[in-house]
Amino acid sequence: MSSYPVHTIDSAPAQSKPVLQQLQQAFGLIPNIAATMAASPVLINGFIGLFERVHASSLTEPQIQVLLLTNAVTNASEWPVAFHSALAMKQGVHPADVDAIRHGGLPADSTLAALSMLARTLIEKRGRLTAADQERFLEAGFSREQILEVIAVVAASTITNYTGSVARPPLEPPFQEFTWHAPAS
Repeated sequence: MSSYPVHTIDSAPAQSKPVLQQLQQAFGLIPNIAATMAASPVLINGFIGLFERVHASSLTEPQIQVLLLTNAVTNASEWPVAFHSALAMKQGVHPADVDAIRHGGLPADSTLAALSMLARTLIEKRGRLTAADQERFLEAGFSREQILEVIAVVAASTITNYTGSVARPPLEPPFQEFTWHAPAS
């Protein structure tokens, strides 16, 4: 059980309300993780600004969802794993690829595998990519600029991953079929 409030548009601080309204329009609901972040206008406004830019990058929505799901699994954050599993499948990522990521593996699709591997490596190595790490990504058909875009996705998802792990917001019914539990460490 979380000790952090899950805000509504009415209960949120004034500076957080526009973001919650924006999310309500985009998703048809306010994700509980964002409703929890709303307690801090600094956090929720930083989050939405970065996510808007991530979704305007050269990466496709399925690619972004693979990155977000990989990041959530790598950071062992349960709410974002369920949420991004649902969104990845909605964006057309093959269920077997979603399942592979959820189990710590790589998608069968080589392009998605390159993205997933780069994101995982960035997190595990705390950003210290080797030349070989970068070259593998480039050989999959990506550019150096897209390495930087992946860094932006990792940064954005770290906000949700850490919030999910600290605040532990309840998982909404539409995402409960994708419930995931971090392996015991």
